[in-house]
Amino acid sequence: MAIDTTPTSTPAPVAGQQSAPRLSARDRLVLFVLCAAQFMVALDFSVLNVALPVLGADLGMSTSALQWAVTAFALPSGGFLLLFGRMGDLYGRRRLFLAGLALFGAASLLATLAWDPASFLAGRALQGLGAAAIVPTGMSLLTTTFPEGPARDRALGISGTLLSLGFTVGMVAGGVLTDLLSWRLTMGLLTLFALVVLPLAPRLLPESRTPERPRLDVPGAVTVTGGLLSLIYALTTAAEHGFGRADVLVTLAAGLLLLAAFVAVESRSAAPLVSLPMLRRRTVAWGNLGGLVTFSMMSTVVFVLTLYLQEVLHLSAFETGLVFGVQGVLSVVAGTFAPRVIGRFGARRTLVGALAGQGAIGLSLPALGEGGWSVVLATAAVSLASMCHLGAIISYGLTVTSGVPDEEQGLATGLVTSTQQVGITVGIPLLGVLATTATDLRSGVHTVLILDAAIVLAAAVLVAVGLRVNRPAGSGTVEAEPLRAR
Repeated sequence: MAIDTTPTSTPAPVAGQQSAPRLSARDRLVLFVLCAAQFMVALDFSVLNVALPVLGADLGMSTSALQWAVTAFALPSGGFLLLFGRMGDLYGRRRLFLAGLALFGAASLLATLAWDPASFLAGRALQGLGAAAIVPTGMSLLTTTFPEGPARDRALGISGTLLSLGFTVGMVAGGVLTDLLSWRLTMGLLTLFALVVLPLAPRLLPESRTPERPRLDVPGAVTVTGGLLSLIYALTTAAEHGFGRADVLVTLAAGLLLLAAFVAVESRSAAPLVSLPMLRRRTVAWGNLGGLVTFSMMSTVVFVLTLYLQEVLHLSAFETGLVFGVQGVLSVVAGTFAPRVIGRFGARRTLVGALAGQGAIGLSLPALGEGGWSVVLATAAVSLASMCHLGAIISYGLTVTSGVPDEEQGLATGLVTSTQQVGITVGIPLLGVLATTATDLRSGVHTVLILDAAIVLAAAVLVAVGLRVNRPAGSGTVEAEPLRAR
């Protein structure tokens, strides 16, 4: 029997009602499929981290070459997000989502069975390409399936929670699987996820695309994809070798020039890949700034705390994973309450408040020392900061996508996910290198944590001014207000 693919509407709560809307059984199945795919991609970001030394020894990869296990995934996953988001708008989001799932599952199997560094890195690159199709199309399917308002707020809350939880679970699962069995099971776990989700998706997810079929903006696609690839390569390589290398400087300059060329191309294109008027929307511009900062600075905190816990406090990889496991549990709690907070205060105020909380809590981390109490402080601070971070993730996604027409949701969510990917990528190279190159690791970690907190607090002020959060809060949605010239 065919499954009805018509989205089920959810009644809006009456004024003053704080409880989240109830989702139908079908809504929950759709949400399960979309969130499971997003969780799978988030898991891939972190599950391999603690396995890298063992993996390198098994496949014969040098220590310096291990960075490519991460870079090979980050390059295509970040570089092709905008292009695939727009292709989903034009040619069918479900179609591209399913293609991405199939590619991701096959690539994960290749990485699981890898027999040498080349086959493993090929699997990682194909995983990244599949993720670049899954993330923007999955998010746009979610925002077009669930109507704007309480139903979408709750769906995005669950999605954001699982995104954060996937990263944390990956760190714990990676340590457990590698220590007890084999690093190959970290990739095999991803194959299993794809095999579970792929058969369900075609029967549950509705197809959607723009009503018109304009031609794809090829010059825009080439310049933005080339620019993002160059920029991500430069920043990830700089994290390992510093900014003095010739290839880092050349690709950094090339990335900036290509992105500048992309802006020029889009301003003249009849059917642009990115609508410049959309980028001038106040909610899109300032919401994405908040998203960029919360992702980049939180990923930096996790990175330097991982170094601190293992190199200074001499915790094992498994014990370090447990610290971040507490973080994951509290992130789930935050995700449960975030839609209610947004419903009470509005997405704009929640975004600003979450950024302020993340920065303020981060100011406690430079007090870390070398005693056992530091493990307690690190666990408590990173967990509470992550709860604020989760609130910022959900509210910035709502801020950017609310008020955007359905035919442009793929573009809006492509911007959201590009901000997410770039944020995860740039934070560690820009700040984490201060810890890895410091003569004293402990002082280097302290310096990074102070700068990290200061940047988040400054962003909270800028976003508050840019979004004019002094206006009365709404019902959790935000108006897509254009930026006005001053």
